Amino acid sequence: MNLSWLVIGTVVGCYLLKLAGYFVPAWVLHHPRTRRIVELVPVALLAALVVVEGVANGRHYDADGARLAGFAVAAVAVWRRAPFLVVVILAAATAAGLRAV
Repeated sequence: MNLSWLVIGTVVGCYLLKLAGYFVPAWVLHHPRTRRIVELVPVALLAALVVVEGVANGRHYDADGARLAGFAVAAVAVWRRAPFLVVVILAAATAAGLRAV
């Protein structure tokens, strides 16, 4: 299959999905349950990305100690409400330090 058809199909699908949002009735968007779901979806997707990056390498699980330690330090830093840059630096420094040892 030609790759350009796949790209064109993806573009059309994304456009139609975006266009479908304009046809959703206003009462659906203002419903409290809908608002709560819309607020939680980005958090769930980001958490899934972080977990996958933390324990996977390509298509295989790769739970090495340095990566998991960096992940744990980052989780504690987020829990303690550290700024994002500090979280990233702490996680990277922890993983790099453990790999150097």
